[in-house]
Amino acid sequence: MSLAATFDGAPEQGTINFSVGQPSADLLPLALLRGACERFFASAQPLELNYGERQGDARFRAALATFLGDAGGYAARPEALMLTAGISQALEFVCSRLTRPGDTVFVEEPSYPYSFQIFRDHGLKIVGIPLDGQGMDMEQCELKLAEHRPKLLYTIPAYNNPTGQTLSQERRERLVALSRKHGFIIAADEVYQLLHHGAPPPASFGTMAGHGNVLSLGSFSKILAPGLRLGWIQTNAELMGILTASGVLVSGGNFNHFTSHVVRQLIENDELAPFVAHLRSNYAARAEAMDAALHTHLDGIVTWQKPQGGYFFWLKLAAHIDAEGFQAAAREAGTGFLAGTACSTAGGLKNYLRLSFAHYKVPDIHDGIARLRKALHGEFRA
Repeated sequence: MSLAATFDGAPEQGTINFSVGQPSADLLPLALLRGACERFFASAQPLELNYGERQGDARFRAALATFLGDAGGYAARPEALMLTAGISQALEFVCSRLTRPGDTVFVEEPSYPYSFQIFRDHGLKIVGIPLDGQGMDMEQCELKLAEHRPKLLYTIPAYNNPTGQTLSQERRERLVALSRKHGFIIAADEVYQLLHHGAPPPASFGTMAGHGNVLSLGSFSKILAPGLRLGWIQTNAELMGILTASGVLVSGGNFNHFTSHVVRQLIENDELAPFVAHLRSNYAARAEAMDAALHTHLDGIVTWQKPQGGYFFWLKLAAHIDAEGFQAAAREAGTGFLAGTACSTAGGLKNYLRLSFAHYKVPDIHDGIARLRKALHGEFRA
């Protein structure tokens, strides 16, 4: 008996579950990757299946640097890039190389929920820094710096997961200045940097890697396919030296060496940039659809700001409503969401919820928001 492909958290048949932060099947480029594999094997040499360079294949890093430069918002040299198996693995690797148990990490409040587990796995103390509508509240950050000495600061500066907020250029520069003054490392998760729906966000933190303790973490998960497990770190020579001295890399070469050969084919064949533009167009349309559906079904009941990129809407409910309390009603109505408490460092944000528009086409988005309205009806009347 053959089993169908699936993933952790996959929605049940017939449900429209907005907690799923993954692309829909129609946006996964199977044909493009099939062609890239065929081109690679048509000209591959046997040694390309051997262990790779610790920092990643030099040809791939050169192609990636060119792609990022052409995409805008990046200025990367091949020697400043290191391959990873995606941002989750990169973050775990950064923690293993640059922190010790008992160290403090600053994170945005709210932030990507699964990052918390990575930090806890390494025995790090998590301190939340609130957002103020324009990204991390820098005044609050400075107040926390008077109380703590963080080793690491983790930020999602472009289209924050879950809020969709983007950190301004002025705040980015201020954060880098603070990192130099206080000696902490900035780990900027820039997975949504290229997924703007209109005007692009400020330049990547990687453009400031030479001016402070900065790690820019990028990934092909959101601009190509999550299952590739391929990403990169951009940083300065000092931090790169610490990362690449890892025994794991000395022993086995870089992570996901083979996949980098395949993706290089897409870059060199000028296929990746048009595909990213295709994704932007689709996600912009889906964001528009979710915004319109929210206005139709939930206007005046919840509040939100339409994101200018990324995957997510962040909804605020009435103060007395606990989002976790009506998840069962949402399931019964055939829909779902991520409760705000999952995105909080301290179990707060109970009257918030996150919706992803990435996994569903426009008609399903309208249907799903109507289902959500039905699920929340009793809470809103209360």
